[in-house]
Amino acid sequence: MVKNNNNLKPLSNGHALQPNGSPVGAATPTPAAAAAAGWRQTLWNSWDAFADVAWFIICCIGYILQDLYYLAFGYPEKELNTDIALITGGGNGLGRLLAERLGKMGTKVIIWDINKKGIAETVEMVEEAGGYCKGYVVDISKKEEVYKAADVIRAEVGDVTLLINNAGVVSGLHLLDTPDHLIERSFNVNVMAHFWTTKAFLPKMIEKERGHIATIASLAGHVGISKLVDYCASKFAAVGFDEALRLELEVLGHTNIQTTCICPFFIQATGMFDDVNARWVPTLNPNEVADRVISAIKKNEKLAVIPGFLKFLLSLKWTFPWGCVGGLLRRLVPDASPQGLPSSRASAFASCSGSGSGKVNGGSIISALDAQLSSASATLPAKSPSMLIQRTPSLGERVL
Repeated sequence: MVKNNNNLKPLSNGHALQPNGSPVGAATPTPAAAAAAGWRQTLWNSWDAFADVAWFIICCIGYILQDLYYLAFGYPEKELNTDIALITGGGNGLGRLLAERLGKMGTKVIIWDINKKGIAETVEMVEEAGGYCKGYVVDISKKEEVYKAADVIRAEVGDVTLLINNAGVVSGLHLLDTPDHLIERSFNVNVMAHFWTTKAFLPKMIEKERGHIATIASLAGHVGISKLVDYCASKFAAVGFDEALRLELEVLGHTNIQTTCICPFFIQATGMFDDVNARWVPTLNPNEVADRVISAIKKNEKLAVIPGFLKFLLSLKWTFPWGCVGGLLRRLVPDASPQGLPSSRASAFASCSGSGSGKVNGGSIISALDAQLSSASATLPAKSPSMLIQRTPSLGERVL
């Protein structure tokens, strides 16, 4: 009887392998030897996992001790006088305050905004204080404009080493009352623009082994708020963008590129949440927030929650049942829109969109909104009219 050896695999030296993988003629491992080899592999894998966990714990203890030392004796601060800083949304609000502070430190400041008048005012303020500042009209929601403007900056000023993604917009309406284009605008400005600006300037930071990217997010990037569904979603994305980018830079070995995520509560007098109905936690002074942002950047902080005690409340979010969390949030921010505006806006959109064809006419909406805003502002307590709302004529959102 002829033995069929068709299932033998040839080796490069002319020998063949048995179906179990061992060469023909080689001794087959005994069950005891195979078991011993399996135990050795298991022990090695267990030891490797144990060593990895032990090293992780040792590193964690080191980082904790380092942080305690810094808390006791102060964090080291870097100088920013040799940096070239780009601030998006620098034509007003928090962006303008950051530009003023950086200009006084000797930092070369570049601001991007869609408001030409606001840009001119910020540049004048910085230069009057003895700083260097240039402004450009750029719609950061359009990546083509971002990349083109980045080339202009590299040619006229130099390579950006400090990028502050500050620009933001908010609609302040219930989800079903929010037009689609405002939802898209929220995401394009509040998070998608971060991708375009980072891709435009990060390569040179890596090349020069120096850089810092600051993301002005929000506490709304950690908790949900009624009437801010699109805003919260975009800020959640911005917080995730910062954390993932930081981890990726560390994995790739670019540890000299720093990132900072700023998460403030509602800020006064920036045009976004000036009349917000908030309880228990006072709205923030914009000058104090600007000082805190600069401090966080100089100290290379990873996450700055403003005010700091809200970090404790954030930790409770993942500890207590939703009934507790939801009850707290409803009481903390009963109404995130300026008082008197939400219902007026909703009725304005309804009256314009129900005019026969079923399509919304942008011009008639804006006219109706202007009339509704005027009547709403007349019924509010006496406040600075310019701080009620800041809105571009074609968009209908409040702009930071």
